[in-house]
Amino acid sequence: MANSVSPKVLIVGYGDLGSEVARQLAHDGIKAIGVRRSVHSIPDCANSHDVTVISADVTQPLSIAILASIEPEVIVYCVAASGQTDAEYKAAYVDGLRNVLATQQHNLQLKHVFFVSSTRVYGQDTDQLLDESVSAVPADFGGERLLEAEHLLQTLSCGATVLRLSGIYGPGRLRMLNLAKSPDNWPRQNIWSNRIHRDDAAAFILFLIKQVLAGNHVLGCYIVTDSRPVPQYEVLEWLAAQLQTEKAKALPASGGKRLNNKSLLASGFKLQYPDYQAGYKTLL
Repeated sequence: MANSVSPKVLIVGYGDLGSEVARQLAHDGIKAIGVRRSVHSIPDCANSHDVTVISADVTQPLSIAILASIEPEVIVYCVAASGQTDAEYKAAYVDGLRNVLATQQHNLQLKHVFFVSSTRVYGQDTDQLLDESVSAVPADFGGERLLEAEHLLQTLSCGATVLRLSGIYGPGRLRMLNLAKSPDNWPRQNIWSNRIHRDDAAAFILFLIKQVLAGNHVLGCYIVTDSRPVPQYEVLEWLAAQLQTEKAKALPASGGKRLNNKSLLASGFKLQYPDYQAGYKTLL
């Protein structure tokens, strides 16, 4: 980053994760430009005087034509589908990403594109510890559409990285905490689960962006998860104990998948919350 002009990072999807990435970028003096469908619905926690936010809809090519004039060095695509249907996943992840990439066809400044995907692409139900070397085998439309979007990056002439995030938790994401208080509603199967604290996910994205801007090599795919995959009931039982509430009857662990974050750790990045206990202690 020897340039006197600050590099620009375009964050497409200025929601909970995207705004935290932007906040951390701005803190480090890197110009962040956010894109979201409505600037009128930005959460208070996402407001920042250091970030420019553009109102545009990635599913509408005319709406995002303005992005062609920005010419960012890095793009982070981290939109969220508006619903759990195949059409909504196709629109947000496949069509939306294709539309955004089309606006950058003449951008000679573009060094790298990061696509925030999901470990949903791994539909396998296995005891094997999965890492990036294991082929993703989607088991539903969501995984299939995300994998389809990932493949769009292969057409780029610049660098690209897929970030497969596991279940995000953190401020405002209190599903497991609320579930722990209602043992009658605990799931009937104690599957293996994987998670990443939102702040760690954002910090890792920032870490990779800085590597790219410094001219360092980053991988084409990372599983972004903490260092401790555990059965759901272990998390719920621990939370119930912290909250001093009743627990559901224990079930043996079965089903789901366990994910390996060795590539993330090998990058030199240090997790602030390496397991669920470290993360949830800050939320209790």
